[in-house]
Order: sequence, then structure tokens, then C-alpha cells
Amino acid sequence: MKKIVFTGGGSAGHVTPNLALMARLKAAGWDTAYIGSKDGIEKEIVEHAGVPFHPIASGKLRRYFDVKNFKDPLNVLKGVGQSYRLLRRLKPDIVFSKGGFVSVPVIIGSWLNRIPVIIHESDYTPGLANKIAMPLATRVCVTFPETMRHVRRNKAVCTGLPIREQIVRGKALNGLSLCDFHKQKPVLLVVGGSLGAQKINEAVRASLDMLLGKFQIIHICGKGNVSAEHEGRRGYKQFEFVYEQLPDLFAASDAVVSRAGSTSIFELLALCKPMLLIPLTLQTSRGDQLLNAESFRKQGFARVLFEEDLTPESLLREVLETMKSGEELRQRMASATRLNGTDAILRLIDHRHRT
Repeated sequence: MKKIVFTGGGSAGHVTPNLALMARLKAAGWDTAYIGSKDGIEKEIVEHAGVPFHPIASGKLRRYFDVKNFKDPLNVLKGVGQSYRLLRRLKPDIVFSKGGFVSVPVIIGSWLNRIPVIIHESDYTPGLANKIAMPLATRVCVTFPETMRHVRRNKAVCTGLPIREQIVRGKALNGLSLCDFHKQKPVLLVVGGSLGAQKINEAVRASLDMLLGKFQIIHICGKGNVSAEHEGRRGYKQFEFVYEQLPDLFAASDAVVSRAGSTSIFELLALCKPMLLIPLTLQTSRGDQLLNAESFRKQGFARVLFEEDLTPESLLREVLETMKSGEELRQRMASATRLNGTDAILRLIDHRHRT
């Protein structure tokens, strides 16, 4: 039987695109497994999908000073040893990596075992983990055409992002019912990513009276960030994290306020949902979300509000402008190419297996 091992973790954006590929490969008769960190979000998501999960030690690759920088290299080395032994036992035909710090030991272990590796980079510029891993990869798939210049020409392939089939199968009525909402008022979805977004949460709640005058609001606010003060308020539904019901909530939404992680914004692009992007700042990230957001703004897919300019008033103003521009945004998104990279990546995997 053909066998493939997946890796990637650190955030849901490093995991969920793998689900689209795993579902299709399993249906085609492939044996699938996943290697990730024992405490990462990937463990829960992958096990929920019914894929065998193998945890390894890993260390975060930081660009700034932290005392953990002295300990984490040892964890990475430990993870390399664990990956090497795991891969010798699993004997996959190929390894597919979605990036994130946990992927580095797995890719090194694959290289030591002479197992071909395909990497996927979602963001406009490669992350540090993928930069380290690219020399060991057979192919590097990218989402943005502009990313091709950051990868060796003989390895780079612009495929787009794998989109889960479930995302496009959401039912608006189910989403409205889940939130106890109705059809008479537009629905605004606010999502800060799998880890939440404190500043966005604060701005939404500070402007809640104004926003609820115009919208019903679904607020995915991150683990531990549900506000007891606003719990049960009519027209305002909070969730810490949503997995199975997310397609229904997307379908029920007329516009979305989101961070600018590539997985989230490409799923919204595939759904043609008008979006207001609030990217992470340079102080809290490597700047990839700023580049992602700017690319979408230039292509006419989204409006952008920088976190430095985020206030309750600016949030309300930009949400209203996004709704006003909704039809124009939807038309531009509907004409976009490379909405779903699943088929292109599956062809690469199949070709690599046959050769």
C-alpha cells in the first residue's frame, strides 16, 4: 500500500490544509500518518480526523532572545532522533510538510532516511522553518506566485492552497440556528485565528453597542477569551474555537473580520466572503500577515485595517465600508485563479510516488 506521512504544526493554519490532502489520499487508497508535537493544536485536529498521530519533541525557532533558545535546540535534536526512528518504522513513500517549527526535525529525519519530501509554504514569504527545510526538500509548493522568487527555480511550484472540501459545504441555516440568529439582519463573523486575537477582541467588545445596531455578530475569540459580561447577549454569539461547525458559520456570514494568516484568507477567498483583514504587526510577527493582507488588498479581495489604527470607531467604519463594497469584492474574488491547490499538490505527490 502507498504510504505518506504528514507534518506541520504550531497553529491551525499549519494543519488544516493537510486535512484536504489526507481525505483525498485516504479515499485513493493511501495509508496516512502524522508526526507532530505532543502539546500542539495539531494533535487534537489530526486525531479528530481519524489519522494516526505520532508525537515528537520539538523546539520553537525564535528570531529573538529568549532563555528557551538555549534549551530548544536540544529538543530539536531529540525530535530528529525520534523522527528518524519513526520514519524507519513507518517506511513512507513520501513526506508532506506544511511548515511550522515541528516540521524541521521530521524533514531532517526524512532526509537521513532518503525519503522524498514535499513542502508547502502558505505565506507570501517563507517562514523560518521552511527556509531551513527547503534545501532538503524535493519540491516546494507555494500559494502566492510572488513567493516563487524565494525558492530555487528547479524546486518551486505554484499550486495554491489546499482547501478542505467541508469548507465549501457549509449550510447557512445551520450556522444561523447554532447562534440563534435570523435572516433579517446581516451577520458579521469575527475570527482571530486558532490562538485568538486580544486587541481585536477588545475592539469588538468596546464597539459592541454600535455593531449590534447594524449586525448580528459571531465572535471566535480564542481559548479562554469568552467574555462572561457579554455571554448570552442577543445577537452576539461567542466561541473559543470552532472546528466542525466552522463551514456553517462561514456560510451564515455576510462579511468577515479576520487576521491575515494565509489559510484563513484563502478559505474566505474560495467562499467569496467580503473580508476586513487586521494583520499581525511587525512587533508580534515576522511580517508575513502584512504582506498577505497587502497582496489581497491590491488584488481587490479585501479591505485592510492595521492594528496600530484599530479603535472601536475605526473598526465600525471599516466594517461598514467592507459591507458597502461587498458585491465588488465578491466579483473580484469570483474571478480569481488558483482558489484550490489540492488537485495540483495531489498530482505532485502521485508523480513523485511513481518516479
